[in-house]
Amino acid sequence: MSHAALTDTQPRTMPALTVTTTAITDPVDLLALLPTRHGVATWLRRGEGFVAWGEAARYDARGPARMRGADVWLHALARTAVVHDAVRLPGSGLLAAGSFAFDDDDPAGGALVVPRVVVGRRTTPTGVRAWVTTIDPDGAPPLPLDAPTEPVVAPRDVRWSAGTTSPEEWKARVAGAVARIRAGEVAKLVLARDAWATSADPLDVRCLLDRFQAAYPSTWTFAVDGLVGATPELLVRRERGLVASRVLAGTIRRTGDDASDLLRAAELARSSKDLEEHEFAVASLAEALTPFVASANVPDSPSVLHLPNVMHLATDVTGALAHDGDGVRPSALVLADALHPTAAVGGTPTDVAVRLVREVEGMDRGRYAGPVGWLGADGDGEFCIALRCGAIDPADERRIRLFAGCGIVAASDPGAELDETEAKLEPVRQALLG
Repeated sequence: MSHAALTDTQPRTMPALTVTTTAITDPVDLLALLPTRHGVATWLRRGEGFVAWGEAARYDARGPARMRGADVWLHALARTAVVHDAVRLPGSGLLAAGSFAFDDDDPAGGALVVPRVVVGRRTTPTGVRAWVTTIDPDGAPPLPLDAPTEPVVAPRDVRWSAGTTSPEEWKARVAGAVARIRAGEVAKLVLARDAWATSADPLDVRCLLDRFQAAYPSTWTFAVDGLVGATPELLVRRERGLVASRVLAGTIRRTGDDASDLLRAAELARSSKDLEEHEFAVASLAEALTPFVASANVPDSPSVLHLPNVMHLATDVTGALAHDGDGVRPSALVLADALHPTAAVGGTPTDVAVRLVREVEGMDRGRYAGPVGWLGADGDGEFCIALRCGAIDPADERRIRLFAGCGIVAASDPGAELDETEAKLEPVRQALLG
């Protein structure tokens, strides 16, 4: 499908919005406030962030300009909105949640959704602050905040089925990728695989979110437009002139034994294969970020990030944003567009690797490994890479498509890479099984 065929699908009319943010008593457990499994948006880490529901406005687009178009749309929407924000923290006021396809040509495209109700929670130097934002389109009655809550339903009788390729077929694809890397076509290639799970009942995203947050509190637990997961990888955060990004590349599975895992962490930190993969990813991100920052801090060596199921080599990159020729700083979504795809989810050199991914991987990723997060009207926001996640089938809400991938370099072993994807599928599998 050509880029010309993938265009803005948003109607040209825009609703006038009335946005009201007021402070509330700390609710502590934001997930407990979600009244329904329908139209839910969530962004949480260590109990902070927001939950939201309803839809006040929506932008749908496809193609290479999908994120830039969404950014322009939200700013245009903000110009006509009437905003009363008594809190004035990142995430208060007018806000939209978004997710976007990995590939420019993928029909999954992207969406930026302005919810009707947002409840946020954030730790500040003076303590925890919480708020509720209502966003009402012109002429629409306010949503009642005390609406009856539907009971949460856990997945039942979950059945598993193969995805686009079988494990053996996928290992053969990895072996083919290694051969092409050794032939000099590309330095690193990230390959993903998918699988399906089906519940006896329609999936309740609230149950999955609660299980993700309990098991992986240090990750970003999210639900945006049917995509739900717990990702450890921050693509970009913009907050009051500062920018941050986290690179994860190089992975080893945990054993469950603390002493053994410490030894495995040391092994990961010395692994030439994993260090090579990680260095590619850090260099790619730093290069993409350079045009947007006045200064940046890129650590010389990675740390080891410990998660319940795996350990990753991790590097946190920070910087101070520069102004453009008009004195404007780029928004979080503009930065996400510039940074995506990173070498951590595409490969190196990125443009060559992404073309090979389309050829070698043999599937559409949809919004897996694409940017997911939120954007405020002031340009602040946070976008992660959609990893450790699943996409609920819009045609059958009992089904969810799971994804996992890993970086392939010249020293990669197909069997070990398959084991890595199995470890990365565990978070969603555990959320489904409880």
